[in-house]
Amino acid sequence: MQMALLARLSLASSEARESSLEERHAGSDEQTSEQSMEEASQASHFDSDSQVLLVSSSVNDSLPNTGQIDREVDIDNGMIRVPSDRTNYSGDASGEVADRGLSVSSAPQRENVILPRLGDVCLEGPFVRRQTSDRGFPRIISSTSIDARGDFSAIENQVRGLINDLGSDSIEGQRSATSEIRLLAKHNMENRIVIANCGAINLLVGLLHSPDAKIQENAVTALLNLSLSDINKIAIVNADAIDPLVHVLETGNPEAKENSAATLFSLSFIEDNRARIGRSGAVKPLVDLLGNGNPRGKKDAVTALFNLSILHENKGRIVQADALRHLVDLMDPAAGMVDKAVAVLANLATIPEGRTAIGQARGIPALVEVVELGSAKAKENAAAALLQLCTNSNRFCSMVLQESAVPPLVALSQSGTPRAREKAQALLSYFRNQRHGNSGRR
Repeated sequence: MQMALLARLSLASSEARESSLEERHAGSDEQTSEQSMEEASQASHFDSDSQVLLVSSSVNDSLPNTGQIDREVDIDNGMIRVPSDRTNYSGDASGEVADRGLSVSSAPQRENVILPRLGDVCLEGPFVRRQTSDRGFPRIISSTSIDARGDFSAIENQVRGLINDLGSDSIEGQRSATSEIRLLAKHNMENRIVIANCGAINLLVGLLHSPDAKIQENAVTALLNLSLSDINKIAIVNADAIDPLVHVLETGNPEAKENSAATLFSLSFIEDNRARIGRSGAVKPLVDLLGNGNPRGKKDAVTALFNLSILHENKGRIVQADALRHLVDLMDPAAGMVDKAVAVLANLATIPEGRTAIGQARGIPALVEVVELGSAKAKENAAAALLQLCTNSNRFCSMVLQESAVPPLVALSQSGTPRAREKAQALLSYFRNQRHGNSGRR
């Protein structure tokens, strides 16, 4: 009884969190904000000079549908969204991701409760009857619980049959099985847990090396959908999936690459995974996707890189992979990714090599333009990056002043977000102190 109750509570809270991680690429602008610690991964109000968070502090995200028909999970603005098969989910035609607003800090935490098999979970309904448990305590069984058990049992039987096909030598059988598991994992949290409990994750990870492009695409997309469960995030990493995901990122078709980047983004919500992903060699192919992918691929890459950039040791890797020039290119409003790009750039401005790369990539004029014309959160993050640049380099300070940054900073200091006003005021004060100091030396 207690296990069933714990399972229901865990499942309900997981669904509430994961529905906020919503369906990928459905269509809104992400918000960016700063975190309170340099490697902060858990701050709920993003508040320091060093860290920025891609999204607002809700728990989900929706992005625009780019016309692909069977997209399980969409990630944008630092969010994931699951397909809408529930009334409180909003979905798109692809059924895979949107971005409504999940902050990294509000990302789901790993679950501490081990769920029993889904067939043992009772869902309460309007008609109930008492039944004595094995320990002699009365428990309540609902008519809908009985129906749900039957549904779960049917799904479990279906999944076990599909798993047999995953392990077969038949290419057609593997294609069909990966496609069906992909769709089942797309639908709801119960299915995701049943699929994992039946042992599909290890087989799907193995198929990431399939020479058949469709099998590889289906397998990586199924893993993306499964990763919306916190328990499954841990299971996927424990199945040694990171290196095979990097392989897909390097060799897959465009949709497989996008979904591999999205899966890495999803897994990186667990703090320990950020180091593992960074050390796996994932940064370089993510940067390649950032520079050469289609719009959806670029969005998946920039959100994955953002999560990785929260960890200090990954910042140098991202800079060394030549990400800054691509990020500056994406600060062109025509690219539609200004907020995302400036969020990553603000994190990278906290290290010396990041600041040097920003200067070399002509990022300073782009940042000043964002302070003047960007969204509220983009202005905040651009001001934070400029403050890092100016307080650490007189040369960069002169470059910022040459870009006529003072008028938009004055405006921001009066009308921006509280954090933006703080950054703008600090930067203007620094300019004044520098000017007074120089005049005093003459």
